[in-house]
Amino acid sequence: MIGVDWGTTRFRAFRIGRDGAVRDRRAGPRGILAVPDGRFAETLREEIGPWLAAGEDQVLLSGMIGSRQGWKEAPYVACPAGAAELAAELVEIPFDWAKVKLVPGLSGTDESGVAEVMRGEETEVIGVLADFPAGGIACLPGTHSKWARVEDGRIVRFTTHMTGETYATLRGHTILGRMMREGPPDGAAFDAGVRRSAEPGGLLHHVFGVRAETLAGRLSDGDAGAYLSGILIGHEVRAALAGTPGTVVHLIGAPDLTALYARAIAACGAFAERHNGEAAARGLALIGAAAAWN
Repeated sequence: MIGVDWGTTRFRAFRIGRDGAVRDRRAGPRGILAVPDGRFAETLREEIGPWLAAGEDQVLLSGMIGSRQGWKEAPYVACPAGAAELAAELVEIPFDWAKVKLVPGLSGTDESGVAEVMRGEETEVIGVLADFPAGGIACLPGTHSKWARVEDGRIVRFTTHMTGETYATLRGHTILGRMMREGPPDGAAFDAGVRRSAEPGGLLHHVFGVRAETLAGRLSDGDAGAYLSGILIGHEVRAALAGTPGTVVHLIGAPDLTALYARAIAACGAFAERHNGEAAARGLALIGAAAAWN
């Protein structure tokens, strides 16, 4: 089987054996936004053509390729859901060279009944379920960070935090960015930002403090970005872990980002376990094994 994690900006493909092991992989910048004129079929064939020629005839796609902006919109599956529920709702895609199916995203509500959606992250969470069979919390940091509660091998609820996008917007499109230069993303400044997130005043007040501290000469322009990052991630972690002190959080994502989150989680009194970058491949393998391909 071929599993593809096809996001907004990145394309990752895995050739997966019957035992679930990854036999080969390829990755590149051909996310859905880089595909001209909706030429998804041609792009897919260009990327995985050698594997198709070698006899692979089952392709499973996850991520934003199944969104409204992608190849075909795959309806959301309501929580709770695991590999079996996702496999039962795969969406078929016409493709001349193989059987192609899309993994649907997940939908739910937060504690106040406000709608939540995810697309792509559910496959990564499925990929690490074996590492915490008793259930727990998984966090996928990024542009829109996801925090998912897992019970009995299924995602039962989740929340989304626009931390990465907020950081990029504040740094690139507000006066804060004019006071920043490149510096280390972690270290004492990041830790100070995480500590600040626990203090009175709220997020918006804390964010303005980045400018004020720099003007006062108490924060260097090279440390301002890390301090802002610590404030935002600190607020996210504290909100997501409210009422669950001492819990273990399973972090899934890029090593540099999960390292920052692990640091913040520890500072907030919880524990982090980081997982490698093959979660999507393992999740695709599990969903593909549960699917009906005929």
